[in-house]
Amino acid sequence: MINEIQRLLDEYVQWLKEKTQLRRIDDDWVEITTPYLDRHNDYLQIYARRQNGGYTLTDAGYILQDLEQSGCRLDTPKREALLLMTLNGFGVRQNRESLEVHTSADNFALRKHNLIQAMLAVNDLFSLAMPMTASLFYEDVVAWLDSHEIRYTSNVKFSGKTGYDHLFDFVIPKSRRQPERILKTISNPTRETATAVAFSWIDTKEVRPADSKVYALLNDMERPVSANVLDALKNYEVTPIYWSKRELVVEELAA
Repeated sequence: MINEIQRLLDEYVQWLKEKTQLRRIDDDWVEITTPYLDRHNDYLQIYARRQNGGYTLTDAGYILQDLEQSGCRLDTPKREALLLMTLNGFGVRQNRESLEVHTSADNFALRKHNLIQAMLAVNDLFSLAMPMTASLFYEDVVAWLDSHEIRYTSNVKFSGKTGYDHLFDFVIPKSRRQPERILKTISNPTRETATAVAFSWIDTKEVRPADSKVYALLNDMERPVSANVLDALKNYEVTPIYWSKRELVVEELAA
């Protein structure tokens, strides 16, 4: 059994060697294309150069820039703490937008492996874990409301006519120009999540002022929102708001 496992490990090392490609960028940097895939199914690439008697390895900002371009900014205290905790676990540091390690020749293989694992972990942490995604989307909404000085009360619970309690993310009080506005965030817009929001509103609308309005903030940054989601909301007088078009309703919510 030991010999069999050793043979498999040898095959893995050989596969890793064959699938790793090198390309000189300039006199200082060498590009290393690894066989590990990111969330776009592209091969992860890192860059190496000699520095201070050893080597610096970096992702050249790829991971953090990709997350930001996908709508996931890491500029809140909670997100920064999560990022730092993840990087520290692999001994990787953040240099502006880049993930980096410094290594000697003796530790090159281990430190290269740690950098790649950190790149994969950061990518997964902020993009693939749905509970985390929901929490981060909620934070984005809070930051957006605050930036436009839209007053609100967060995490408001209403009891519906069925006796069930329903939690809404934000309630904007009535003003002279606008009635009460109730907001619900949907980080993963599906027909099921939209139906759940619609049911919450159906059950509670009779205990709220007759002119109250309810909105669903839909996270459309990762993928388009299905027409079924919009229909499920509109059929029950829930106004859908694409996150990508949120600026269109600022005046309505801030009034």
